[in-house]
Amino acid sequence: MKVPFSPPYIDDDVKKEVAEVLNSGWITTGPKTRQLEELVAGFCNVDAALAVNSATSALMLVLHWLGVKRGDEVIVPAYTYCATALAVMHVGAKPVMVDVGDDFTISPAAVARAITPNTKAVIAVDLGGWPCDYEAIYQVIESSSAKALFNAGSPVQQQLGRILLLADAAHSIGAVYHNQPAGELADITVFSFHAVKNLTTAEGGMICCNMPSPFDNRLLYQTLKLWSLNGQTKDAYTKTLGTSWRYDIVYPGFKMNMPDVLAAIGLAQFKKYGALLKERKRVFDFYTAVFSGYGWAICPPFDAPGRNSSYHLFPLQVKSATEQQRDDIIDLILKEGISVNVHFVPMPMLTIFKENYNIQDYPVSYRLYSREISLPVYPQLTNEQARAVTDAVIKAVEAVLHV
Repeated sequence: MKVPFSPPYIDDDVKKEVAEVLNSGWITTGPKTRQLEELVAGFCNVDAALAVNSATSALMLVLHWLGVKRGDEVIVPAYTYCATALAVMHVGAKPVMVDVGDDFTISPAAVARAITPNTKAVIAVDLGGWPCDYEAIYQVIESSSAKALFNAGSPVQQQLGRILLLADAAHSIGAVYHNQPAGELADITVFSFHAVKNLTTAEGGMICCNMPSPFDNRLLYQTLKLWSLNGQTKDAYTKTLGTSWRYDIVYPGFKMNMPDVLAAIGLAQFKKYGALLKERKRVFDFYTAVFSGYGWAICPPFDAPGRNSSYHLFPLQVKSATEQQRDDIIDLILKEGISVNVHFVPMPMLTIFKENYNIQDYPVSYRLYSREISLPVYPQLTNEQARAVTDAVIKAVEAVLHV
């Protein structure tokens, strides 16, 4: 049986929503994008959410608004996709990589050790959809020692008076921490709506504005929206509504907006997202029930009192496997027609980062990576297919490890 890794969820409702946009004569940023923003903001219990063209752009836009520049530092986990650090580099700053805990998320203790007078932000990554320990991270950045080191370099930083907590929640829309939804857990949260994510717009991202008082999050939304459209005071759709054509450019902005034709995909999915999450959890429950019976298997955390995953990835660990043995296991699984993956190669192991970072400084990240196999998880994955996945994994592990 062939099982793909992560096909997008495209049903008749998605096609109908997209067709409506195509037939409307308006396909770029407009009412559908605004509707998606409002739904996500309400779902995440925040004042405002801005749709953009990618999560990477979203991170860059937020760091730019914060005033992060050359010479500044932003703390990031070593175990994440490269975009987390690249966004920091694109605004001229230095990514300071720290290790993660056994649950794949950034270590608050490692964050505390990494803070310097140059630290302007911490980017916490909800890997696989499992929320970071936000309470512990806030305790670190709000501590008297961290605030004593903080050196504001912009009006926004001065007003905040501490390090910003930015959530890279690319995987975790729908996740819950201390009974609060992802999106409400950090000062600002960024979601990804890339093609393989739980909720997709083919390409896209969302910025959830949750800054503390005295910040005005609706004003922040307006500012980021302006900056995402080249700093133009009137967007193209507004000019079609019978108002004056005249506009101005008041800021050297970017081109990061999400078009309606993409927002329509996300809208249709979002309207049934609760049901889609339940189906993803069904797959998680199936895998966990099977692999819990094997001593070599370490299943990922995904459900705890007041804390739930978005069930984006199922990062299975093969306890006693070396990196090469893990790769050999994957090769055998692929030969069975089952598509699996690895999330992720730790950033210090990538060519672009090797010169300045050494994987030996991140032992937990390497250990997790070296024995991790990401299994298929999506709503349309049947129990029969899930059984084919578990059978192929067990067969491959037993063949390679002789267990």
